[in-house]
Amino acid sequence: MDILSAPHILAIGESLVDILHRPDRPDDVVETSGGSPANTAMTLGRLGRPIVLETWLGRDERGRTVAEHFRDSHVYIPLESFGATRTTTATATLNERGAATYTFDIEWAPRTPIPVSPHAQIVHAGSISAVIQPGGPAILDALHRAHDQAIVTYDPNIRPDIMGSPEESIDTILDFVRAADIVKVSDEDIAWLTNDAPLDEVVSDWLGLGPSLVIVTRGSKGAMARSVSGMQCAATPADIPVVDTVGAGDSFTGGIIDALWGLGLVGADAREALRTLDEATAMKILTRASRISDITVSRAGANPPWLSELSESELND
Repeated sequence: MDILSAPHILAIGESLVDILHRPDRPDDVVETSGGSPANTAMTLGRLGRPIVLETWLGRDERGRTVAEHFRDSHVYIPLESFGATRTTTATATLNERGAATYTFDIEWAPRTPIPVSPHAQIVHAGSISAVIQPGGPAILDALHRAHDQAIVTYDPNIRPDIMGSPEESIDTILDFVRAADIVKVSDEDIAWLTNDAPLDEVVSDWLGLGPSLVIVTRGSKGAMARSVSGMQCAATPADIPVVDTVGAGDSFTGGIIDALWGLGLVGADAREALRTLDEATAMKILTRASRISDITVSRAGANPPWLSELSESELND
């Protein structure tokens, strides 16, 4: 059966090639496939969820490499996503301390309107592609059109190197917050966006804009969730060795969506259940997402777990 003709998850956003330059090895250049929405889609594909990625790739060698990378994790990429003149790259240069500075060569001009199949039950968007022209407004339009049929999730996943200043980005990001049922955001993103405003105040303000649930990741402090009805809970990460944090936030977002799918919290009919979510169910969502993220940080790169590495019973315990 065609995936678009059955209930599925739709992720919209950039997929790209990360190009890594190391100062101590100038001739050793490493290219890997990435992109925040694409990594979230990869997480869901590996967990056996039906996932479609609307993205924007070139019909070049890099585009073919990126597509193969995500298709190997069971992500469906429509042929119409291959309309870019070149595949987007993000060149990272590490300094002596290991900190990276990024230079982006990005093309994000997807087909418009971005199609939303009537069978899409969850629609996810976020990061760079949501805030740049000309494609950003097309994503917001797709989320608005999806509202009557799907749960909408959003992850700002701030990238200051391309998003500019907080003042340049905040209005657009808040438009996406208004369109979402669930916002997943890191405490670092909130601090950058709001000039270190108190976290609790920002979460309260965002819940007042329309989302049913705001989930905040806080690094080693774990994640917290708060609903518009006042429910609040928190989960702590496992005590595991961290190899790196590449893709950790994207896999956490994938874990949230995976949990929603496993718990049957899909489609517009689930919106009221999200608004009145009880603590036990919220903890299942956080625990699932944390477990998936923990595995990702325990190994190098954006390498989320496969379903065989997890227990489906975690959602039902």
